Amino acid sequence: MSKECAICGKSKMSGNKVSHSNIKTPRTYNANLQKTELEINGKPQKVYVCTRCKRTLNKEEK
Repeated sequence: MSKECAICGKSKMSGNKVSHSNIKTPRTYNANLQKTELEINGKPQKVYVCTRCKRTLNKEEK
């Protein structure tokens, strides 16, 4: 299983690395994922969650 957000499915993205001379080479951008303990089907599980979803979950708790 590759690293992806358990809530929204966000994972690696691709783009270009642009040098000073404007030469473009392909590269990948990793999503900002953090291991978080969530309750899934009544059982606590550690899953990867992106920071945007983690922030939204924190907001809903309050």
